[in-house]
Amino acid sequence: MLHKTAAIVLRTVKYGETSLVATLFTEKFGLQTYMINGIRATKAKNIKGPMFQPGAQLIMEVYHQPQKNMQRIKECSWKVIYQHLFSHVIKNSVALFMVELLQRALKQPEENELLFAFMSDALLHLDKASIAATANYPLFFALNLPHFFGFELKPISNKSIPSNIQNENFLSHQPGALLGIDGKNEELLNDLLSVRMPEELEIFKISSSTRNLLLNKIILYYQQHIADFGELRTLPILRKILA
Repeated sequence: MLHKTAAIVLRTVKYGETSLVATLFTEKFGLQTYMINGIRATKAKNIKGPMFQPGAQLIMEVYHQPQKNMQRIKECSWKVIYQHLFSHVIKNSVALFMVELLQRALKQPEENELLFAFMSDALLHLDKASIAATANYPLFFALNLPHFFGFELKPISNKSIPSNIQNENFLSHQPGALLGIDGKNEELLNDLLSVRMPEELEIFKISSSTRNLLLNKIILYYQQHIADFGELRTLPILRKILA
């Protein structure tokens, strides 16, 4: 059967001389793999290669058979045309980090409209973000993504602190303790977790060393909660770009 669905490109691998195997996060079917024949041919028609850059947002008409590991695309068009995401080096590096982080967190081909909406919106905000906000965007995204996978980090407020502050069980479940950070970095973490709109990231003046420290701790947190998470290929590049 034919189905129409929005999709976000996560990864592509060349197949043969003219084809691609694409991993996409779809709104209707979750994580899916598609064989796209002839897309790299000189006379490719409806489906063009530039559409399948990581982070691209598409509208597709697809053949979907649940029992198969690889699906096919009939037609495809742009859902979103970014202004800066593919051309701006820093923004593109952040987008690649976000896409890889999402792909490594996704394990099953299950529909998740809320997660899809979050990812779609996060990419749109990144495209429009200021340079100051863009530098802090990896932290914002990495801290909010766990909400959809059952190991979210919650900011601590004065109201949530029990009268007996020595309550070890309470303290051990605070974000700073879970990530293994304390002092000023713990305060910064709590402030970042309290951010609701990406535009708020502009106010944070974070050094590259502090940013790297926090990102390392957050990725370790992912590795502790997601089996076979592995090492992010995009993280060393991101560190250099944001140095």
